Amino acid sequence: MMCCMIVRADISEIPSYVPGKRLADALKLSSNEVAHPPLPAAVAAMAEAATTANRYPDMGATDLVHAIAKHLRLRPEQVAVGCGSSALCQQLVQITCKTGDEVVFPWRSFEAYPIFARVAGATPRPVPLTVDHRVDLPALAAAITPATRLVFVCNPNNPTGTTITKREFEEFMAVVPPTTLVALDEAYFEFVRTQNTPMGTEVIVKHENVVALRTFSKAYGLAGVRVGYAFGNPAIIAALNKVAIPFGVSAVAQAGAIASLAGAAQLLERTNETVSERDRVARAIGAIPSEANFVWLPTKTTATATTLAQQLADQGVIIRAFPEGVRITVTDHAEADRFLAAWNSITQ
Repeated sequence: MMCCMIVRADISEIPSYVPGKRLADALKLSSNEVAHPPLPAAVAAMAEAATTANRYPDMGATDLVHAIAKHLRLRPEQVAVGCGSSALCQQLVQITCKTGDEVVFPWRSFEAYPIFARVAGATPRPVPLTVDHRVDLPALAAAITPATRLVFVCNPNNPTGTTITKREFEEFMAVVPPTTLVALDEAYFEFVRTQNTPMGTEVIVKHENVVALRTFSKAYGLAGVRVGYAFGNPAIIAALNKVAIPFGVSAVAQAGAIASLAGAAQLLERTNETVSERDRVARAIGAIPSEANFVWLPTKTTATATTLAQQLADQGVIIRAFPEGVRITVTDHAEADRFLAAWNSITQ
């Protein structure tokens, strides 16, 4: 009883983050991971870095920050590194919000957004997607109040894989107050092939109240070492660094990320395969066209989504069920074939 009195009363109201399910010997298509291991140069760099694990890493991730800045053609003071882009999302809430402030985001979208808001004592304000499963930017703008400090825009949106257009984003930014920060979450940027969608490197030049987020967890295959980055206004970046957990990005993660940035040609080959398989899977099952490494199949009921996921699990394939539909990670040709075989066995 005494412990309950010590812990914040509202902690019990915060939803727990739910990771993708695992099942021994099953094909795991529930967490948007890639099938390939890290690039060979990244594996070698991380192995070497692991030999110095008795020492603290560079807290400022100086070499990685400079490598990312060069990669994006930005200045180092415009880049912050974190323990995955998720950590940076939470840091954005911390630097913008106090108790009673609001965080606006699309829904359904990345399920950690409302968690990050509540952890900081802020109020989450979810805004429904459009009928075609896209982020509704006019509705997001309408949801902004004087208490709104932060707006998340997930592009491509997770779990639907849909994108916004450049014009839609500019019209949105035209009505966003300059005192409200917009976080453009580009976790799946490397899988985007449409030209008509905003790019973080371009919009941060136009808008000082936009910060973009990307990660090494998806396309680069470094999900297990946790490293992501944010870029934007140097004042925002400096604030992010102030609230970062000291030594939060390991030396192994830093080394792997630096080596991965140098492997652009290999990365493009891998992502091109995923994009091709993504489109093939989407056509085969009638999913929503996607710009990420997953496809979204909306269902009429939660029960339908749950049943589909269970039927595929019985076939040795794990996908992610949500109340509104199912999300299937797409990786390479072999895993796509295995998924489609399981899909056909339950639908034909």
